Amino acid sequence: MIPDTLVPRDRWQAIGRGLQCRCPACGQGKLFGKFLKPVAQCAACGEDFTAQRADDFPPYLVILILGHVLAPIAVAVEINYHPPMWAFALTASLIVIVLALLMLQPVKGGVIGLQWAGRMGDFAA
Repeated sequence: MIPDTLVPRDRWQAIGRGLQCRCPACGQGKLFGKFLKPVAQCAACGEDFTAQRADDFPPYLVILILGHVLAPIAVAVEINYHPPMWAFALTASLIVIVLALLMLQPVKGGVIGLQWAGRMGDFAA
């Protein structure tokens, strides 16, 4: 019999489940109890999530993704439409804030899924 610590975990499946804010182990239980607060353990399979250490990586990824996607769009809008500065700043700020808030929880779930699949940190036990 192979010990559980040697059984490989499907990394992409775990990340996908995390992006859906579901338990990376079973895909059934909710991963978050509050907006960015992971549950202590999965209600469906009992997987312990107190070991997760996502920290600053999810916001970094959200900033990286939004910056690379929205910067060319902002340049194209400025070149093609020349909106007033106040309207452009207001609209762009609102779009960035809304998209960042919408992306943050799924990205954190994906990072937790990656940590779980790779047995990073305390998930190795």
